[in-house]
Amino acid sequence: MHGSLVTASVLLALMGPAVARPAAVPPLPERMADTGGGTQLLTAAAPGTGSATGTVTWWNLRSGRWVRVGSAPARFGANGLTEGKRRVQNTETTPTGLYDLPYAFGVGAAPAGSGYPYRRVGRRSWWCQDNAARAYNRWVEPRPADCRASEAEQLIMYRRQYARALVVGFNYHRPVRGRGAGIFLHVNGDGATAGCVSVPAAAMDRILAWADPARRPHLAIGTRSGPTAVTRY
Repeated sequence: MHGSLVTASVLLALMGPAVARPAAVPPLPERMADTGGGTQLLTAAAPGTGSATGTVTWWNLRSGRWVRVGSAPARFGANGLTEGKRRVQNTETTPTGLYDLPYAFGVGAAPAGSGYPYRRVGRRSWWCQDNAARAYNRWVEPRPADCRASEAEQLIMYRRQYARALVVGFNYHRPVRGRGAGIFLHVNGDGATAGCVSVPAAAMDRILAWADPARRPHLAIGTRSGPTAVTRY
């Protein structure tokens, strides 16, 4: 997880209300308090904290200016968004904040042109969400004895959603038990997520072909209104 997190309210307290804008208004990343220090950024913005849908946009920093590369409709947790620092596991909420993207994975091969670190999902691949396990919020292969199957995801069982995905650094580098595990940017399923951010399959492929680990991409998740506050871990 990056050292500073943009709260649910920051993105579009920085973005402003959902109305037409003058052409002179700087792009969203230039109005954010923190973009992670890299030269690539994904923003995932919802209309409000209770929303389960919104938009993911990806940006490049070129000659000191953020340039929009592409965008796609997004889905969030069934119960909307909540501040990452206060999130509780199993609440089906998407954590707001600014996060790094440690690596990609998928049931299928990495898309052509992708240079992002990529792990291929097999039948022994699990994501441990057991608060009592040593490998909490980690990929495990095979599943260790202290990580109960009922508290873990066998990744291959989600062939559609995890055809291709990016690990989101929420609660990842220094996990806090009970805050949540297994937050990804992945392909859409049938509806809202359990806390991840999802996009159509074609958009996921474009994101993975675009993302360059040398440019340190981050994902910023937030809403379109609220007080401008920055939460720091």
